[in-house]
Amino acid sequence: MLVNRPDTAHWPVDPARTDLAAEFMRQPRGPHSDALQRLLHRMRWSGAGRRHVLVVMEPGRRWMLARMPEQRGQPVETFPNQVFTSLADAERHVFRLRWEALTGQPLPPEPSAP
Repeated sequence: MLVNRPDTAHWPVDPARTDLAAEFMRQPRGPHSDALQRLLHRMRWSGAGRRHVLVVMEPGRRWMLARMPEQRGQPVETFPNQVFTSLADAERHVFRLRWEALTGQPLPPEPSAP
């Protein structure tokens, strides 16, 4: 269970920690180590606008990639050509996008422990 720590939203992301990405790719739904939980919290709640998210198109069956607006109240940008039929694959894709947004570096195709 993720403990809500006030400092986690500002936790520094080390681009060399591809072991955390590998852990997520193996088990997107968890359980997750403490370090990965901190990273996921940072990715989800850092306050940065334009965060990628998933929009449910058909509950339990189809999800579309979307991006939050910079300002509250603006429409969410959707990507109709990015539809997933596996929630795990969709979450892996969003993780990769958020990783690159936070670190400025794309993940290697198969992230592994250093």
